[in-house]
Amino acid sequence: MKLIRADFENFRLLRRLRLDFAVEDGRSFTVIRAENETGKTTILTALQWAFWGDEALPGGGRDFRLHPIDWDSAKGDRVPIMVEVEFETQTVRRARQGTRVVKRRYRIVRSTEETVDGPRATRTRSTVRLFLITATGDEPVEPPDAEINQELPPDLRDIFFTDGDRALRFIEATVKATTKRERVQRAIRSLLGLGVIENALKHIKKAAADINKAARGIDSDRKFTDVMTRLGDIDEEVSQLQEELEDARQQFARVDEALAENQGKIDGALVKGNREDLKREIDRVRRQLEAVQNQRKSAAKEHAGLFRNLALSRDLLAPLLRAAFARLNALHDRGKIPNATIPVLEERLAGTACICGESLEEGNADGQRRRNHIRGLIEDSRAADELQEIVTELYYGSATLRPDGLAEGERWRVQYLGVAERRDELEELATEHGRAQRALETRLADVKDSGIQELRSTQRQYAEQRDRLQSAQSRCETRLEALRAEQRVLYRQRDNLLREREKGALVLAQLAVTQDVERVLTSAYERMAGEELAKVSGAMNAIFLEMIGSDPDQGAIIREAKISTDFDIVVTGPNGRLLDPDRDLNGASRRALTMAFILALTKVSEVEAPNVIDTPLGMMSGYVKRSVLRKAVAESAQLILFLTRAEIADCEEIIDRKAGRVITLTNTAHYPLMLVNDPGMTESMVVRCECDHHGKCEQCERVAEGAGGPSGVRRHGAQ
Repeated sequence: MKLIRADFENFRLLRRLRLDFAVEDGRSFTVIRAENETGKTTILTALQWAFWGDEALPGGGRDFRLHPIDWDSAKGDRVPIMVEVEFETQTVRRARQGTRVVKRRYRIVRSTEETVDGPRATRTRSTVRLFLITATGDEPVEPPDAEINQELPPDLRDIFFTDGDRALRFIEATVKATTKRERVQRAIRSLLGLGVIENALKHIKKAAADINKAARGIDSDRKFTDVMTRLGDIDEEVSQLQEELEDARQQFARVDEALAENQGKIDGALVKGNREDLKREIDRVRRQLEAVQNQRKSAAKEHAGLFRNLALSRDLLAPLLRAAFARLNALHDRGKIPNATIPVLEERLAGTACICGESLEEGNADGQRRRNHIRGLIEDSRAADELQEIVTELYYGSATLRPDGLAEGERWRVQYLGVAERRDELEELATEHGRAQRALETRLADVKDSGIQELRSTQRQYAEQRDRLQSAQSRCETRLEALRAEQRVLYRQRDNLLREREKGALVLAQLAVTQDVERVLTSAYERMAGEELAKVSGAMNAIFLEMIGSDPDQGAIIREAKISTDFDIVVTGPNGRLLDPDRDLNGASRRALTMAFILALTKVSEVEAPNVIDTPLGMMSGYVKRSVLRKAVAESAQLILFLTRAEIADCEEIIDRKAGRVITLTNTAHYPLMLVNDPGMTESMVVRCECDHHGKCEQCERVAEGAGGPSGVRRHGAQ
């Protein structure tokens, strides 16, 4: 897929704006030159809104105004808002005569209206239309969402439309490790098409559940009906819990990201308030508290595990086990367990003396006679009947279940008390760290900036919401584990009952088919996930190392960057030492790493889609900046970059050779502080001129560039 052009109407600063993008093979690189506050982020948001609707807006669109903030209208006026995007898809079709490429051009139009009421606005639900552009006219495509999501899955929104800061979300330290892993895993899963297999597995599980449900009526036996009914209930509850768990995980990731973003705002406000020392202390206490919370989570898992271990079963069943072992011991004492003597007798044969002290020397006649007698005893013991063998196996094989003679540490109560004490200690430690953090925050109470107070209030709300979602995940996981354990027992009972019934063979065969298909799909998923993950990891490493090859600031400390099987982006230095990507790498290398991950995903998946990136070269200079730009152009099917003049500096030669189109955007509100010439309009809006990365005109000339004022200005497109 390639973007051809986009039209924006009344979308915040974009009152009337058209952008057309380079699509020619070998020259599909577009540069949009724009300074800060010139609509770059707004354009990214508008493009995402066009494809995915309100879900793509910040906060899901809640309290997010779309119309221009300086809209001059009477109360109750309706503002029409529209984004129209024209794009092209390419499909390779195979036939006997060979392959051919089929290109199709589409136009998507998303629109809504906002009713202005002073500072507030209410918005109607957006509508979306998709048209196939043909030689005879536009043909509506229904439903539009299905076609759009096929070309650009929603999970890949932040892969194909991102900015330099947001790209760092795959490695940033401000969110939990589970959130980072979820981001990486979701991106890989979606771009490589693994979701198709996941959906197939869900269908297979549903088919097995339907078979169970249908099998209830083949027999009226109470026990059979109870087993099948319970299995059906478990299937429904498991399905519901899995949906709740997935929803809780996704919400947790979103809240965790919002928490980190809000914390960044608080940190920025603290730094502005000249409170750097206090900020560092709060960060230290926060890290300590997070470490204790992780330990508490591990202790909680260990605590839960105690209710599934052998010690609990042994202690609870001690009265019954003692009675059973008393009978076994009685049988042993009466010689009813003949096999008990075999190990002892064989041990004697290995030596030269009997238990009684007599000689077992093979060269001695009496010794040989005694050896032959012992061998006879062994053979007699081995000739015991099947019941004796079972009793013997039970006697020796159940040693771990004996409730007496155990070491103190093997008792369940002792294990439980140990874990409970550790949890109490961690609870106290967490309380202590939390108290210290609150004390530090109290010292900030005299900060008169109401914005900080609001941010803190928001932070508390996010933290509470994240904790609730984490608890919801734990509850779902615990319940699912219990249900699956019960399910396994019921499956065995079901299969045994079905074998006893005339119609059961057909049901068993149907279930066997679903199990076989599930195994095949699971095996294929695991193989694909492993192989594709390794490919993405290898491609990311190659791209990243090439990008930072001679970074003088980073030196040669980076040896490798890879994606672990747990979906962590890992960087190693000399002697295999692990580096924290968010703390041990400089800003340029961090951005290069995330760019390498995005480009590697696109490359391995072979998905042809645009990479639209805002300010990708921020914090970069010199070799790394030029190398990142060259590699991004080489690895992208279509690259659209929003670059400031500072980012363009030192990269002009690459843009000259590779860019198929260069556009300059200007915000009219920047006059007179940042623009030399009066734009001749009172509205704040983004306007476009055809100046390239070398030129300037009467419309886009910046104050910093104004040598000699307007008289020296070149017109649009001047070189």
